[in-house]
Amino acid sequence: MSRAKQGATHPGNNANLAPGDNRRSVCPIACTLDLLGDKWTLLVVRDLMHGKSHFKEFLASPEKIATNILAERLARLSANGLVERYPSSDIAGREAYRLTGKGQSLGALMAEIKTWGLDHIEGTEARLQADSAKSLSI
Repeated sequence: MSRAKQGATHPGNNANLAPGDNRRSVCPIACTLDLLGDKWTLLVVRDLMHGKSHFKEFLASPEKIATNILAERLARLSANGLVERYPSSDIAGREAYRLTGKGQSLGALMAEIKTWGLDHIEGTEARLQADSAKSLSI
């Protein structure tokens, strides 16, 4: 019998949603969407996977995320263990962001979303080029 049929939980599912958020259900799809399912979060993850690490770099993305939304998404991703903040080696006195192992584990999902979009949404194209020194392959 599968873990889902047994009602078993995954040992690594200790992520909390933003403080004060209540889960709609224990469904893993619903819980994942509660964390990642808004229109900005996966774009921030995409940018991290393509080597962006500084706040201004995220703001330069073509989707034009607002500063308050970006700050909230980075804080939520950090609170849930997908992103970590660290002192920037490029800009003195500034912090930078990078994916943790947990955040990097989204790589396969991101690649599938990208492939699906390219295959099924006319006019899409993969324009971002990965910075090989910093990024994952998606």
